[in-house]
Amino acid sequence: MPQPTGQAYNPAGTVTLDRDSPVPLYFQLAQYIEAQIRSGALDLGDRLENEVKIAEDLGLSRPTVRAAFGYLVDKGLVLRRRAQGTIVTKGKVSRSVKLSSLFDDLADAGKRPTTRVLHNEVVKASDLVKEALELDEGQLVLYLERLRFGEDEPIALMHNYIPTSFVTLSNEMLEGHGLYELLRESGIHPARAVQRISAKNASAAEARLLGEPRGTALVTMERTTYEDHGRAIEFAQHVYRASRYALFSTVTSDEPGRRLV
Repeated sequence: MPQPTGQAYNPAGTVTLDRDSPVPLYFQLAQYIEAQIRSGALDLGDRLENEVKIAEDLGLSRPTVRAAFGYLVDKGLVLRRRAQGTIVTKGKVSRSVKLSSLFDDLADAGKRPTTRVLHNEVVKASDLVKEALELDEGQLVLYLERLRFGEDEPIALMHNYIPTSFVTLSNEMLEGHGLYELLRESGIHPARAVQRISAKNASAAEARLLGEPRGTALVTMERTTYEDHGRAIEFAQHVYRASRYALFSTVTSDEPGRRLV
């Protein structure tokens, strides 16, 4: 059952570490705490005891406990908060690098996606948007700014630009469906995209909306999406919480038949 309010969780009373095992002690400790989180014994918002106390109680070095905490942070299971310590969160949303909607990916992962529409308006295309979408001077675009949640927790802040001739979307439509689903229903079929993945530090506004401290690292994605015939249909600029979001891909050798030995 979840920890009593205000009481920090210390695994020292229940974990058994095999000091003769080839499995590193930090990994044994990290796996034990992960199992407690996955099973519901530790709940969202529960706080872990500090590294010094756990190391002392388990007879471990502080770097060993720090490595265990680092493993949990990398998996998105805990967060380190200044003045709060290390608290339990939820696993990252893992998303393959493919042309898909975050809404659909969250739904497929059982994360119950919801959306808050911040802007849905027609604006003049900036030089960057005009170039990406190959628009004429002065052409208007539909500008969407949305905050995407998974299980009521903010995951991404999304900005999308679509030529106004393609589609008209209500806030209600955007709140209940992924953008690509709505485009397909309107006869616009995303087929391929060129995208760039990078990182940045959260601005004050981004931090406030995503529930992160200002300056926290965010994953960024800039994408131009095309139909089968090569027409650009969407330009997107998204930022994701690095603590809650991960991208993965499969890579192969470009030399068919080559064997790795």
